[in-house]
Amino acid sequence: MDASRRIEADDLEDIAIGGAVLGTGGGGDPYIGKLMAQRAIRRRGAVTLINVEQVPDDALVVPVCMMGAPTVMTEKLPQGEEIVVAFSKLERLLGRRIDAVLCCEAGGLNSTTPFIVAAETGRPLIDGDGMGRAYPELQMVTFTLHGVAATPMVLADDKGNSVVLETIDNKWTERLARSCTIDMGGSALLAFYPMSGGVAKRAVVRGTLGLAAALGRTLRESRAAHADPVAAVAGKLAAQHVFDGRVADVERRTVGGFARGAALFDGLEAARGHRFRIAFQNEFLVIERDGAALATTPDLIILLDRDTGAPVTTESLKFGLRVACIVAPGPAQWRTPAGLDLIGPRYFGYDIDYHPFAPA
Repeated sequence: MDASRRIEADDLEDIAIGGAVLGTGGGGDPYIGKLMAQRAIRRRGAVTLINVEQVPDDALVVPVCMMGAPTVMTEKLPQGEEIVVAFSKLERLLGRRIDAVLCCEAGGLNSTTPFIVAAETGRPLIDGDGMGRAYPELQMVTFTLHGVAATPMVLADDKGNSVVLETIDNKWTERLARSCTIDMGGSALLAFYPMSGGVAKRAVVRGTLGLAAALGRTLRESRAAHADPVAAVAGKLAAQHVFDGRVADVERRTVGGFARGAALFDGLEAARGHRFRIAFQNEFLVIERDGAALATTPDLIILLDRDTGAPVTTESLKFGLRVACIVAPGPAQWRTPAGLDLIGPRYFGYDIDYHPFAPA
């Protein structure tokens, strides 16, 4: 991608779908986020997408996102103004102009919500994020690995309420913000992790939004050419095709502000005769084949519709759906000891050590 690029409303089609692929089942419904961002761009004008290297070291950068269980977000739709309220109130609290907007996670909805803020405020948006994928908890960002404090932070809801948090560490930010989000009806819009441009250059996972756009475009073009969309997406991500399967059962519940559960799949084609299980907490975290772990976070566990290649989120899993599962390597920052302490399988309660996925 060029050093800077103007993003028009139509560009959000590819970015939303590509973001949902990178979201590993979480990050919210891409359709909802796309519509909100398109409305903002059509009203205010195109968004300027820049590389983090273009940001001065002394600039002020602020990420934004939506927090809550994806299952709640499909029923309790945000209006779009809430995230601008959170951003503007944080700017006033910090006492200086925010120079650039940053994406927090590459989820379907959260890959597009930053475009709302950028369009409404006229600020540039950095091509990158804090995960290179999606994770369920607020401290699970590369910013934490670089010592960035999540607070001061502002949460806003659809009723006009807003909350300011100052916490002792990022884990406490997650805990208190999650409680606020539950009281706000299960979803809230956030502005947090204020950082300098110099820190952003060290902490950001680069090129995430550009990759999302490329993935969406690849999927669209493969369909038009009647090619295999799953193979096209896997090729773009250097991912391995793990199995084709049919959803046999889904256990899904909303607990503590998360969509938690697991899905069972009966193998198809080359995987016929095998049973697969994918556990999730908003995002897909662990794959098992016949009871043995195959792949875990931080590698990207991605489900695609077997026929269309469309990304399958945790809330869209349903009995009988035919899927393809691919696994792509996670960003390098997550594969360090500090990264694995923050988002590795043991953090989520699985008695498994992370090993980079390799086909059996």
